[in-house]
Amino acid sequence: MNASHYSEKTLSLALALGAAVWGLYWIPLRTIEGIGISGAWSVVFFNACPLIVLLPLLPIEFRKLKGVLLPTLLASGLVGIAFTLYSNGLVETTVVRATLLYYLTPVWSTIIGVLWLSERLTKARIIAIVVAFIGLYLLLADGAASTHPFNRGDLYSLLSGVFWAFGIAVLNRWSTIPILPLTAFIFLCTTALSAIFAGVIIADELPVFGMLKDAFPTALLWSIVIILPGFLVIFKVSQILFPGRVGILTMSEVVVAIISASVLLPEEKMGIVHWLGAAAIVMACLVEVLFGYSKSKKKQAEQRPTDT
Repeated sequence: MNASHYSEKTLSLALALGAAVWGLYWIPLRTIEGIGISGAWSVVFFNACPLIVLLPLLPIEFRKLKGVLLPTLLASGLVGIAFTLYSNGLVETTVVRATLLYYLTPVWSTIIGVLWLSERLTKARIIAIVVAFIGLYLLLADGAASTHPFNRGDLYSLLSGVFWAFGIAVLNRWSTIPILPLTAFIFLCTTALSAIFAGVIIADELPVFGMLKDAFPTALLWSIVIILPGFLVIFKVSQILFPGRVGILTMSEVVVAIISASVLLPEEKMGIVHWLGAAAIVMACLVEVLFGYSKSKKKQAEQRPTDT
């Protein structure tokens, strides 16, 4: 299947749905942590599971990396760092704060897109970003998410958005990077970096085998069956759409994360103001999809930088 054959609206919808699945990412991490594995090691264990599927495919797909190996490694490293920071942010701070701080991404994505990828900053794009951040402000307002001081998990989440924006820009710049090898490298990088976090920076004790055995069904189901497909969709579509649009559309993850955390975590209940914030984010996504670009696909393709 060639994703570039689909319309921008179809690709945008697929991206929004793929990102929405990631709004549930905190659930298996908290479940694994509840079994007795520390939050930092739960990140390592969870991200190692997709390698069961991806590593056997890597030798078969490796030939597709000819000419794009260095950009693939660069994108993998950037996204791997982002994913490591975000995952650890989710277990170090609240789901609401981690998600919202990560989703300063549209700012970084739009700046990168304008400066590096010749992306046009339209009025609709500006409106979408403003509405999105009004939504983020409302979600942070008058509640538990705003009553705790900025902590280590918050910093991880904030930095993760910066690295993610750069990683997605590399994917867009080299749109021929094959997705399966890229994904395998990303999970390898995330697993390795998360292990450094858990064993060196956080200095948590290694989980015992019995805990890993108990957590394996949860990690396997969520990481391979639920999360991995959404990851593949996000990467593929991110090679086609501009980073600014990607950054805004993936904010569907915010809504799912906030709603699910509000329902399942008593300490993260949402009030009316927070729900208005979630609605504003959805509105921003709609503005971006419907009015974000005034140029034709042909002109966009002509302005897209060529690989060197």
